[in-house]
Amino acid sequence: MADLQAKLLIIGGGPGGYVAAIRAGQLGVDTVLVEKDALGGACLNVGCIPSKALIHAADEFYAVSRAASGTSNTGVRGLGASIDFSQTIAWKDGIVRRLTGGVGALLKKAGVKVIAGQADVIDGKTVAVGNGAQRQVITAETLLIASGATPIELPFLPFGGDVLSSAEALALTEIPRSMAIVGAGYIGLEIGCLYAKLGATITLIEAASRILPHYDEDLTKPVSARLKQLGVDALIETHAKGRAENGCGLIVEHRTGEQRLIEAEKILVAVGRKPALSGWGVADLGLAMNGPYVQIDDRCRTSMRGVYAIGDITGEPMLAHRAMAQGEMVAEIVAGLNRNWDKRAIPAICFTDPEIVSVGLSPDEARASAIDAKVGLFPFRANGRAMTIGRDDGFVRIVARSDNDVILGIQAVGAGVSELAASFGLALEMGCRLQDIAGAVHAHPSLGEAVQEASFAALGRAMHMA
Repeated sequence: MADLQAKLLIIGGGPGGYVAAIRAGQLGVDTVLVEKDALGGACLNVGCIPSKALIHAADEFYAVSRAASGTSNTGVRGLGASIDFSQTIAWKDGIVRRLTGGVGALLKKAGVKVIAGQADVIDGKTVAVGNGAQRQVITAETLLIASGATPIELPFLPFGGDVLSSAEALALTEIPRSMAIVGAGYIGLEIGCLYAKLGATITLIEAASRILPHYDEDLTKPVSARLKQLGVDALIETHAKGRAENGCGLIVEHRTGEQRLIEAEKILVAVGRKPALSGWGVADLGLAMNGPYVQIDDRCRTSMRGVYAIGDITGEPMLAHRAMAQGEMVAEIVAGLNRNWDKRAIPAICFTDPEIVSVGLSPDEARASAIDAKVGLFPFRANGRAMTIGRDDGFVRIVARSDNDVILGIQAVGAGVSELAASFGLALEMGCRLQDIAGAVHAHPSLGEAVQEASFAALGRAMHMA
C-alpha cells in the first residue's frame, strides 16, 4: 500500500472526527481519516442511535400493551400486544446502516480519504495503519485525535457472557426476563426503562443516594416516580460486589453492610466511560493530561504543536454534539480561519421516561457561584399540549440573574422535552433575557408554551398558573 501525505490526519471516525473531516474537505483541506471500526463511532453504531430506536419501539409496545389491558386513559382498547424482537433489531440495524452509509457518502463528496484500520501513532505527524506488506504510513502537517471513549469495566464484573456493556445490551437478540443494572446514570436508566417496557424485570444498583446523581434532584423526581409505575426496583446507596457463586445473579451490599442476591438473567455494567487512549501509541506522545483526559486549550490544541484533540478524550461533557462542534472548529482553524471555543452552554439530554434536558446553570449551581438568581417554573399539569398527549408530569424551569434578567440556565423534565433542547441552547448562546422569551409569540398548543410561561413566572407575572 502506498504511503500518504496530507495536510490534516484525523484518528477516529465518530461524530467529532467525521464532522471535522467533512468540514475540512469543504474548505479544501487535504484530509485523511483513519477509523478502525465503522464510520459514525460508538454513538451512531452502538450508542445514541440504537438506543433511541429501541426506546421508541419499547414506547410503542408499552402503549399497545396498556391499550390491550384496558388501562389506557384515552379509552383506546386493543385485542392483544406482541413484539417480534428480531424484526425490531433488524429495523434498528437498518437505521444504523442508512446513517453510516450516509456518513461515508458525505466524506466521499468532501474529498476525504478514508482508511480502514487501527492507527498506530509513530509521532505527532506520523501514523501507521496495518502491518507487514499491508502497512501504510500516513504523514500530515496536523494531527487531530478523536478516538472517543469506551465503557468502564469493573474488575469483579468483566464483560463477557451474561455481563454486558451498553453496546451489548443494545444488541441482544432476545428480550431478557430480568436484568440487573449497575449504575443509575443516564445510560443505565435509558436501557433500564426500555427493557422494563418490553416486559423485563429491572433492578437498578446505584452507589449514590439517588438515581441520576449528576442531575439536580427536582429534575429526577418525576423519573423516580415513573420507574415505580414501570415496576423498576431502584436500590440506592448500594454497591455491586460480584456474581453469585452459581452465576445466576448479582450480589449487592447496602451501605449498612446488608448483602442480598439479585437474581438476573443479564447484568449490565453502566458505570461510565473512559477515554480510548491506550494500546495504539498516542500515550507515548507525552501529551499534557487533565486527569485521564487529554488537556486542551480553547482551540482544542494539545501541549504538542500541531496536535489537536476533541470529544470524549478531552473530558466532560462526553456528548456527541460537543465533539461535532469541536471538530468543525478545528477544521476551520486548520483551514486558516480564526476560531476558538466560546460556547456558553451545551445541552445535555437524558432519554429516560420522562426525558430530562439541562442547559446552563441550575438554581443550586447559580448559588454555588455566588450569583443572585431568580427562578421561574411552569408545570406541565397546566399545559394543554402535555394533557392532550396524556403526559402532564414534569415542568420547565428558567434560571436568570436577578439584576438584569439575563438567562443563566433552562431545564425541563417531561415527555418529549428533548425537542426543546435547541431552543434552550439558543437562548443562552444569544444572551437572551427573560423579557426576550416572554415577549416572543409561542405557538398554542405546544410544550414550548411552558418555556414562555416559566419566563412569565420568573418575572413575577405568571399567566396560566395560580
